[in-house]
Amino acid sequence: MGLMIEGVWHPGDHHDTAKAGGKFVRRDSVFRDWVRADGSTPYAPEAGRYHLYVVTGCPWAHRTLILRHLKKLGEAISVTRLVPEMTAHGWSFARPPRNGWDSDPLFDVDHLYQIYLKADPKCSGKATVPVLWDKKTGTIVNNESSEIVRMLNAEFDAFGDASVDLYPKDLRGEIDAINAVIYDRVNNGVYKCGFATTQEAYEEAFDALFSTLDDLEARLGRQRYLVGNRITEADWRLYPTLLRFDPAYYGYFKCNLRPIADYPNLSNYLRELYQVPGIAELAPVADFKRMYYSLDGAWFGKPVIIPKGPALALTVPHNRARVPLAAE
Repeated sequence: MGLMIEGVWHPGDHHDTAKAGGKFVRRDSVFRDWVRADGSTPYAPEAGRYHLYVVTGCPWAHRTLILRHLKKLGEAISVTRLVPEMTAHGWSFARPPRNGWDSDPLFDVDHLYQIYLKADPKCSGKATVPVLWDKKTGTIVNNESSEIVRMLNAEFDAFGDASVDLYPKDLRGEIDAINAVIYDRVNNGVYKCGFATTQEAYEEAFDALFSTLDDLEARLGRQRYLVGNRITEADWRLYPTLLRFDPAYYGYFKCNLRPIADYPNLSNYLRELYQVPGIAELAPVADFKRMYYSLDGAWFGKPVIIPKGPALALTVPHNRARVPLAAE
């Protein structure tokens, strides 16, 4: 996507891999403040105060939609879904709203980078999703998905379902450990494959990705969920990548050793998570196919052809009940 430099938008692909030997290196998020219920930050949890900007095709934004849904925060935190298509201007709002995509309800601007400039007129960096916007102070609180997920899980319990805790204290060490591996080798690993600019960098990322998928396949053969005996944050951080793997990463990012459909445990685990009530509707498959293949037009000037396949079996019954829960 494009890049802001001192408040000026520069279109094009700004993934600079030359200094890293052809490896894709993700830029750090720009805004890293926190909403805290204990009053330790300027951002207190209040119903109606915060707004999420997301793209349903994006796996990082998808995480926040999942937490918002599971914590029953739909009334407390509003959301805008941008068009799942990369353009020369980055992410854009729908004018008029269509297909479940929205116009901007706060400022009536055309592009997401303009929201960033509302927060900081001299902002430098990429205009990424998700964005957690504070209506009261008129700024972006945070644009790092992993941190927004933690806020949604714990800081808004006065307005949502406090009985849902996806980051329980007794499992935090194990959740953090597996999150780190999955982020580096799987969540971000598919991007390391797709955006590598040397054969060596691509093959290194490819080998790490499939080695880790093999490990996860074995782990999910021993226990039903990644950590503990119920679904946790770790499962919901892996899920968006698994969901996008066969329709997008397998082909577009050259992650083509084997599809998730060929992993018995991972594919059934994916079905179980997909079939949790309300989850399937959060990120339509058509949206993320549209999003990834739109890069051909935005970055490379090629015609955008969105593949019709593959056929997915996400709604057929899963077999995860046969797998034992982890020992307490």
